[in-house]
Amino acid sequence: MSQNESIALSLDKREVLGKSVKHLRKQGLVPAVIHDHGKDSHIVMGDYNQIYKAYLSAGKHHPIDISVGKSKYTALIKVVEFDPKHNTLSHIVFNAVDANQTVDAEVPVHISGDSPAVKKGLLVIHMLDHVEVEAVPSMIPDELTVDGAKLVEIGDKLTVADIVVPSGVVVTTEPEHTIAVVEETKAQLSEESEEAEEAAETAAAETKSETKE
Repeated sequence: MSQNESIALSLDKREVLGKSVKHLRKQGLVPAVIHDHGKDSHIVMGDYNQIYKAYLSAGKHHPIDISVGKSKYTALIKVVEFDPKHNTLSHIVFNAVDANQTVDAEVPVHISGDSPAVKKGLLVIHMLDHVEVEAVPSMIPDELTVDGAKLVEIGDKLTVADIVVPSGVVVTTEPEHTIAVVEETKAQLSEESEEAEEAAETAAAETKSETKE
């Protein structure tokens, strides 16, 4: 989705609270809350399919234009809860944001290009799939990228400091955090282990032979 593409979501005020919200879920509705700049929170609900679609499109980084009756809000998704039994969205929390003020958001990190390490048959372990950023809502990118060409040999790694950061965006995750690291595959480790065992057995046999002599 383009950074400038808008996502609209229509919600309704909610009177049902506590354990009674389970009846809303049976009706295909999702209970939600909008936190509004230190003001009283807005207790709302919406159609499951519409909310889930907005979540898939926006993640926790893309602003959503929310309407509740005649009230309008620009918000980011802050918390998403899922029913562990059915893996369905059960509750969602939005944070209303000011279009002119910087906000915190989670942005996915994508490794771009081909990794030489993978071509060599090595294993690239992904350690971090998103970072925290600070920017005005309209400047929050849909993703950040880091160059996979830097992953060549065992032990090579990419850190937050390697991310290409666009103007107007500040990454607040610590720069030394590892995004991905190159390791040997299990097969390679097993082969090395076998070779080490064979070398040890050979050395032991040679030592035993020398002792007899």
